[in-house]
Amino acid sequence: MLRQTEAARSPVFAKEIIIEPVTRIEGRAKIGITLDDTGSAARVRFHMTSMRGFEKFLVGRPAEEAPGILACISGVCPLQRHLAANQAVEGCFGTKVPPAGRLLRELSQVLAHIGSKTLHFFFLAGPDYLVDSNRYARNIFGIVGQDPELAKRVMQTRYRAQMMLEKLAGRCIQPDAIVPGGFSRPMSCLERDELYAGALEQLEFAGFAVEFAKERVFPRLETELMRLGDIESGFLAMVNTEDGSLSLSDGALRLMRPDGSFHEFWGREYSDFLGEHVEPWSYSKFHYAQGWGEGFSMDLDNPLGIYRTNSLARINVADCISTPLAQAEFVEFRSRFGRPAQSTMLYHRARLIELLHCCEKAVELLEDPRITADHVRNEAVPREGRGVGCVESPRGTLIHDYSTDKDGFITRANLIVGTSHNLAPINMSVTRAARDLIRNGEVTEQVLNRIEMAVRAYNP
Repeated sequence: MLRQTEAARSPVFAKEIIIEPVTRIEGRAKIGITLDDTGSAARVRFHMTSMRGFEKFLVGRPAEEAPGILACISGVCPLQRHLAANQAVEGCFGTKVPPAGRLLRELSQVLAHIGSKTLHFFFLAGPDYLVDSNRYARNIFGIVGQDPELAKRVMQTRYRAQMMLEKLAGRCIQPDAIVPGGFSRPMSCLERDELYAGALEQLEFAGFAVEFAKERVFPRLETELMRLGDIESGFLAMVNTEDGSLSLSDGALRLMRPDGSFHEFWGREYSDFLGEHVEPWSYSKFHYAQGWGEGFSMDLDNPLGIYRTNSLARINVADCISTPLAQAEFVEFRSRFGRPAQSTMLYHRARLIELLHCCEKAVELLEDPRITADHVRNEAVPREGRGVGCVESPRGTLIHDYSTDKDGFITRANLIVGTSHNLAPINMSVTRAARDLIRNGEVTEQVLNRIEMAVRAYNP
């Protein structure tokens, strides 16, 4: 939508460009662009239009209710919220999870990632590079019309991934199988065999997706679109403490500076390293690297405290990937783009490397005989304490921080979701894209879509 207003006491017209809603993202947002008298982008803002407040909903409730509540506030990464909430409750109560419970949780986590990454790459971001320039076809139906066999294969594979998650976690949208102390029930050998067959199918599809993208997607992203929304930032993600490999569920957080140097810390120490900033024009919190001691600024020429999360961050901060096929792609990625790779469009390539890893990991977990053990849960006794849950959601690092009283009721809660880490970088990327693409007040539909593409790379 374009809205044109007359500048006071001036014959020059200023344009305010509103892109609302930003399409094909897993949420609600808009972009506001104000042009100056020369027709260039003077001010660009990315607005998340959802209001904060879920932290207050938790205060006064029994802590064991939090995992169920948090699974319901997000339709796109409920499993990760469910898992992080359980970890936080366990931290408050001092509860440990038995090995089989940890394996079942990790399997739930990778299955949830598989469905999300498949959806985003092919059906949300995919129309930008898989269909023609006709804006009315730039959606899932355009893919169906242009390549029906591809669309059918993607839809069937993602549906099966979601049904695997439902079989394991109770529900795929609002899972309830993870409980304080572990997992709600053991996995039978029959369930294991059924899920194993499905995991092999998902792995085959992930290999196809990587080769498909190398042939039909990456060449374009790495030529004409390589500089779209480019910024320089640091990165934050979780790694295994033993070897620095990519981790989605358990590990230390690694905060990397733009020059590649980094510091590791535990999730419970996050407030020593990550700060929260609020802008008067946004409902959302902006997070920055407080530990760097440089403050917060989204100035493109002199950014301060800016870091990114999500798939590109995880590939950048990790030293390696534990599964062989994904490791081979990881080595190729790093040899071509360096460390840390900064191009925003590389989020898509990193996302497929993670898809391959998650499918390999699902197979590996289901081959572990311990996963069908009967002891999957330890008792969780309410008490006074503080707990921090930390996992990697598809959209970035997820942190839940709760405090409880002596009866186990929540007295304080702080939630840092994956996208809020990236709000400052997204604002910078859309600003960069708008300033690079808008000249002399000429704003075409293609230009507006390119600006949206800078947002979609982050999968917010």
